[in-house]
Amino acid sequence: MLNNQIILVTGGTGSWGYELINQLLDKKPKEIRIFSRNEANQFTMKQMFDHNPKLRFIIGDIREKEALIGACQDVDYIFHLAALKHVPVCEEQPMEALKTNVIGTQNVIEAAIQSGVKKVVYISTDKASDPLNFYGFSKAMGERLIIHANTLSTHTKFVCIRGGNVLGTSGSVIHVFKRQIQEKQKIGITDPNMTRFFLSVQDAIKLVLEATYESIGGEIFVMKMPSCKIIDLAQALIAASGEKNIEFDILGIRPGEKIHELLLSANESMKTIIYDQEYFVILPTIHIDGLMEHYAKYPAVKIGNYSSEKGLMSKDEIKEMLKKGGFIK
Repeated sequence: MLNNQIILVTGGTGSWGYELINQLLDKKPKEIRIFSRNEANQFTMKQMFDHNPKLRFIIGDIREKEALIGACQDVDYIFHLAALKHVPVCEEQPMEALKTNVIGTQNVIEAAIQSGVKKVVYISTDKASDPLNFYGFSKAMGERLIIHANTLSTHTKFVCIRGGNVLGTSGSVIHVFKRQIQEKQKIGITDPNMTRFFLSVQDAIKLVLEATYESIGGEIFVMKMPSCKIIDLAQALIAASGEKNIEFDILGIRPGEKIHELLLSANESMKTIIYDQEYFVILPTIHIDGLMEHYAKYPAVKIGNYSSEKGLMSKDEIKEMLKKGGFIK
């Protein structure tokens, strides 16, 4: 499917982008275009991939549609990763989040349709399900725009993939905790009951590519992900560090933060089917030709919602997850 194809990755110099491009290169594409704003990050990435001739780096911002249209020429597939992602930043500067996460996504849609792209894959977040913060609202709006885009073009297909936290990405709580253990001998915890979904970046990208192959356009693929208490994750990192007498500082939840995240809300579950062991699929509330018929044979979900407070990993399972990700020995 991706063999000898031209692929554009927006926001491709982030943590997801590194692993996505690493796995895409195995598919033997003709070219991968990395579209992002940061020149220094592009320079570093070019060196990390040993100046691979299949990689083409383009400085640009998804807020500027003309730049996207230029980057999309002859492109077959787009992976749309670019976004403002940090909850406090989006709460403090909502207009900036709106410009990037909503208007920028619409620009990607219009550029893709104009350029005759085959498929656009939009990477979403658990915070888009029953959103509480502006980041979540902006990503939920992005999902709606992407799904609706399937009614605008008969050639270009659009699909969403929704997941939780990916281990070790930029700004990840793991890096924060490890730094606090080493430098402060104290870890800041917002709430001892807080839970989150987690998956390794390698496994997350494998699921992204699976959904890319199997989607027909108009769906939201929801990753099934393990979850854990944040305080249990912190304790596993403390134990692995060998440090003694590490204290916890209970900070209280920040504006827009939830105690537990949802990958699937109660309202969404009414339009959701069980795709396989790795995915649920949320079907749209709008009509998209052939979509409902395609998924008619799949069973409906039997859960009210899919929350991070359910099915928590044990401390041993957390330890194994961290070992697999290379965060502890």
